[in-house]
Amino acid sequence: MSEDIDKVSIQITINGQHYKRDVEPRLLLVQFIREELGLTGTHIGCDVTYCGACTLLVDGKPVKSCTMLAVQADGCEIHTVEGLEQDGELHPLQKAFSENHGLQCGYCTPGMLMSSMALLAENPDPSPDEIRKGISGNLCRCTGYNNIIKSIQAAAKEMAG
Repeated sequence: MSEDIDKVSIQITINGQHYKRDVEPRLLLVQFIREELGLTGTHIGCDVTYCGACTLLVDGKPVKSCTMLAVQADGCEIHTVEGLEQDGELHPLQKAFSENHGLQCGYCTPGMLMSSMALLAENPDPSPDEIRKGISGNLCRCTGYNNIIKSIQAAAKEMAG
């Protein structure tokens, strides 16, 4: 016999769009975003905060959404990788990752982009060591990180004007 779970009402703004939903208290934020809203750019990798593929921004801070409950995000402003592109134009980070070969298989890329967004918001001209520290919670098995660092540096220059 299955146990009925009372749902909890939450209100979240994601990429500028407001959502109000009733969710199970145990629903992970990554599941809410992917399954309830259909925003599948946020990837599920390890489910234990190790890989960082599910990283998104919650109130401007990078969060691994595989270990945050949707109810914990109630009232928060969230940005996912889908929100980077504006009016059909790629964000400078997306362009830089493409132009500087900062991605290969692409599985880690959404998390890398979102961690990089948070880093550049706090430090618009990071050194390579600061970039390494800023993306240290994200694993990439393909690139060796050198082109990711180049990509973030190139985006920082473009974003600075």
